[in-house]
Amino acid sequence: MDEKKMLDDIKKILSKEAPLNSKLLEVCKYLRENVEHYDWVGFYFVDKDRKDELVLGPFDGEPTEHVRIKFGQGICGQAAVRKDVFIVQDVSKETNYLSCSPEVKSEIVVPIFKNGEIAGELDIDSHKLSPFSKKDREFLEKVAEMVGENL
Repeated sequence: MDEKKMLDDIKKILSKEAPLNSKLLEVCKYLRENVEHYDWVGFYFVDKDRKDELVLGPFDGEPTEHVRIKFGQGICGQAAVRKDVFIVQDVSKETNYLSCSPEVKSEIVVPIFKNGEIAGELDIDSHKLSPFSKKDREFLEKVAEMVGENL
């Protein structure tokens, strides 16, 4: 993974004159196509009215029934409460896990902040066990930061 090139490409996507959702969908597709172990890539955003629930935004991968997730529920909900990256290398060992597909073996969730508050998350599922490295975390934190700057 050429992190610098990918970050430059994502920056270009986010700087396009296009609706935010279409740019975010393009980011999802880009990440999924360019990182072998990213099998589902999507964004969840904090519900503007409820503030304690995440709502599914643009994503690339199999459809999911989890279009709304309460804070604290599943990996995404736990990451929202913690306001920190949440990595699960083996979802079968996680008691508070919302299964999207039996294919999913691991997940990484990276919070997106706007003005110091959690605004959403970048959620990535993998069909491989233990694929997420420190490099993935650092790379995805930079992607989340760029997305936050565009909200």
